[in-house]
Amino acid sequence: MATDATIESLGQLGGMLKRDRDGLIAAIVQHHQTGQVLMLGYMNDESLAITLRERKACFWSRSRQKLWLKGETSGNVLRVMEMRVDCDGDALLLRCDPVGPTCHTNETSCFYRAVDADGSLRLDGDGVADK
Repeated sequence: MATDATIESLGQLGGMLKRDRDGLIAAIVQHHQTGQVLMLGYMNDESLAITLRERKACFWSRSRQKLWLKGETSGNVLRVMEMRVDCDGDALLLRCDPVGPTCHTNETSCFYRAVDADGSLRLDGDGVADK
């Protein structure tokens, strides 16, 4: 749970965010040079404060119920070059310089499955993932 000091460290941003019932906000990660969407994660106030301070993407892992500094085990960090908030205050955009692949499958992007008009899926990434 975020402390008052954590919330204060978010400055003006903290007051405009519309978090979900679990205190989370969606964070879209985009490659800062190519514009490619790399992943979607969720942030709480603590992970957001760490991201702002360290300039490395930190998320809240909903499955593990703990903070997750991207690249803490793989070394594939996301260096935050710019952060934006959408008009409604319910989503963040992190424009990042990735060090290594972003997806745990070793694909550059987590969005490596294309959906065809009939709903079928086809691989459309770096060719590393096979599912």
